[in-house]
Amino acid sequence: MSRAVIIVLDGVGIGELPDAADFNDVGSNTNMQMLGLGNIAVDKEKNIYDKAAEPIGFYGKAAEKSRGKDTTTGHWEISGLCLNEPFPTYPKGFPKDVITSFEKAIGRKILANYPASGTQIINELGDEHMRTGFPIVYTSADSVFQIAAHEDIIPLEKLYEMCRIARNDILTGEHAVGRVIARPFIGADGNYTRTKNRKDFSLSPFGDTLLDIVSKNGMETAAVGKIEDIFNNRGITKSVHTTNNTDGIEQTIKYIKESFDGLIFTNLVDYDMLYGHRNDTVGFAKALKEFDDALPRITEAMRDDDLLFITADHGCDPTFPGTDHTREYIFILGYGKKIKPCNIGVRQTYSDIAKTIAEHLSIENELKGKSFLGEITGK
Repeated sequence: MSRAVIIVLDGVGIGELPDAADFNDVGSNTNMQMLGLGNIAVDKEKNIYDKAAEPIGFYGKAAEKSRGKDTTTGHWEISGLCLNEPFPTYPKGFPKDVITSFEKAIGRKILANYPASGTQIINELGDEHMRTGFPIVYTSADSVFQIAAHEDIIPLEKLYEMCRIARNDILTGEHAVGRVIARPFIGADGNYTRTKNRKDFSLSPFGDTLLDIVSKNGMETAAVGKIEDIFNNRGITKSVHTTNNTDGIEQTIKYIKESFDGLIFTNLVDYDMLYGHRNDTVGFAKALKEFDDALPRITEAMRDDDLLFITADHGCDPTFPGTDHTREYIFILGYGKKIKPCNIGVRQTYSDIAKTIAEHLSIENELKGKSFLGEITGK
């Protein structure tokens, strides 16, 4: 037995998919360099990385088979579970019956009910929220029902309870959104900021994922960051929430240094949450450099038979008009002390990652995708 490590750079795509026009995302692209990323075929004008003469890892990119461009869809597909139908979205806000049922269940009215930037809407409606105690409900281009509340007006546990009510009692059936998200904030007088106490309440996967089959085969599955939220804690044997990318990197290294067989699955969310959605190209670039700088520490901590996969779940191009996710290819970079550096080409689904890891761990499975283990091991 051995281990695999997946590190998801949330929102770091690598160029528009052929169906990007269906999502109004033509022209989107986001990047970084290490282990041969510059060798992946992308738009030369937007690829800021030179080709490595002798890459030390395996590299390629993958198209999303599922119909979506959100966190849940992307992570599930990485784990071998593809969505034939997209999660529902609400570009005009949620239907009246959904809101009425939610208001009745929580015993108070709500504010907003329309798509918005989370940082903007709390400053637009924060004062009214402070006066009334009504939570701010909003959505985006993704399948999300977001509830924002000041921590002094609606305590965290009360906010989380509202999210559970929405998740379990209201947003079911045709309105089963991918995630209900608690968005607590602080501040006063029109100057409000979100806190680190965000919490996601996701749907449970509709079938077995890589996490399920690894844990069912008696191995450990260690989740770092919001992974346990994305999978509703399914198939996870131990987990740690993180405060930012730096914390996520450190917690990943900590798990790598532990002695166990199985899977380490990490999400580094700052690219998406702090920079992509806010069109902050400078912050995005600095965060990528931070990860680049940490890579030697990650690879040095790996055991001889460990396999590292660095990838993304969707795009969130900070240079693209708007603040929503972008329909892009994801890059796949990998490293192992016994692997064969090579180009794995363009994969037709993110699920090839799960299929490869399952074969690496010698687990029989019915996950979607096609393993490329033979290509990177030469066996």
